[in-house]
Amino acid sequence: MITFADSSPYSRRSFLQVGGLGLGGLSLSQLIGWRASAAKAGIPLKNKSVVFLFMHGGPPQQETFDPKMDAPAEIRSSTGEVKTSIPGVTFGSTFEKLAERANRLAIVRSYTTGNGNHDIKPIVGKDSLGANIGSLFSRIAGANVPTTGMPRNVALFPRAVDADSQERVKQFGNLLAHGTVGASCAPFAPGSAKNGLQGDMTMWMSRQRLEDRMYLLNKIDNLKRAIDNGAADGLGELQKQAVNMITGGISEAFDLSGEDPRTIARYDTAPLINPNSISKSWNNHRNYRDHGQTLGKLMLLARRLCERGAGFVTVTTNFVWDFHSDKNNAGAAEGMDYCGVPFDHAVSAFLDDLHERGLSDQILLVCCGEMGRTPKLQNNGGRNHWGRLAPLMLAGGGLRMGQVIGESSPDAGEPASNPVTTENLIGTIMHTLLDVGQVRLMENLPRDVHQLVTSALPIKGLS
Repeated sequence: MITFADSSPYSRRSFLQVGGLGLGGLSLSQLIGWRASAAKAGIPLKNKSVVFLFMHGGPPQQETFDPKMDAPAEIRSSTGEVKTSIPGVTFGSTFEKLAERANRLAIVRSYTTGNGNHDIKPIVGKDSLGANIGSLFSRIAGANVPTTGMPRNVALFPRAVDADSQERVKQFGNLLAHGTVGASCAPFAPGSAKNGLQGDMTMWMSRQRLEDRMYLLNKIDNLKRAIDNGAADGLGELQKQAVNMITGGISEAFDLSGEDPRTIARYDTAPLINPNSISKSWNNHRNYRDHGQTLGKLMLLARRLCERGAGFVTVTTNFVWDFHSDKNNAGAAEGMDYCGVPFDHAVSAFLDDLHERGLSDQILLVCCGEMGRTPKLQNNGGRNHWGRLAPLMLAGGGLRMGQVIGESSPDAGEPASNPVTTENLIGTIMHTLLDVGQVRLMENLPRDVHQLVTSALPIKGLS
């Protein structure tokens, strides 16, 4: 929530920061122009949201959703398996809670990302026109929810909930990329109380001083009426939207202190992994620490944002799923302790929370990384990069759950059925968020965006 204080000095820079957060669509001509064209074509939204939990580093097939326990020891899951609520289907044993909820999941065992490069290709790559998938959605739906200013497209990194976490890792790509669709469609990424949204949302001025500035806002908007010739309709509403945001609107959504402490505790993954128990022999031990300390709260924050109108939320905990068993990373079995245990807990809490709130059909959860891992374990217990097959899990969104789609080869190295590609995944996401038939009728969309959204075929068997 924005803080008002009568006694502290007013800072012009802080006021400008509040107005420039990307929350209120404050590029007047862009927002009004978009709304005018939207009024003509109609906004083809389905009133649903997507949370994309990006498993950066490349999770292994066998230790997650395809154990292959009948295969030789060097191939099968190094952590064993656990029965799920779907008869005949097992997961890697780390996913005990998800196994109980498998009837609410769709597991794709024939997903291929195409190569074994470290990057962020399922969510930003050639298949998404070099833009975060959420940026494509925002280009169609608008950067902000008109009535509240909530960003349609948000990216959550550990510092959104933990000021002591590392800065977001950009080594293998920028999850905030917007490609050619425009900077206004880029994901909004809240920071920490030390440096980011929470700090910017403190405004040291009295309500009376804010009201005094309404006269100035009126004068500025009068000028913009002349500049934005013919786009004056809706200025009053836009003005109300900006002021509503500043005086307490959507900032509440980003503040977990407003949640019931019992709900926070239910999501919290920090107690699961003691940071001091993580071996310092791995250079990436700080990544494991941040993952365990923040993933649950990031998922809770994602739910809060979707409830309040965000359409696409990217969640990532930096680079953790890279199980080489080298100087940087743990091997598959130990890595699943650090990464898989918090994942199992956080995602299960998220699914239960959505179910109890009646939101399961309104929010689609997507979980995958940029690749899988080699079918055979190394002698040291690690698995290397593998682009021919990768784990993919979906939940909710009104799609058909409680099933396994596709199958893999006996060594979990290749699709043994028709491959599911990232283009299919994008198709599923877009068909969940948008009435694609109506998108075909929209004018003034970039040709490449129009072509991608209307031609990408969803994953078969989910609808």
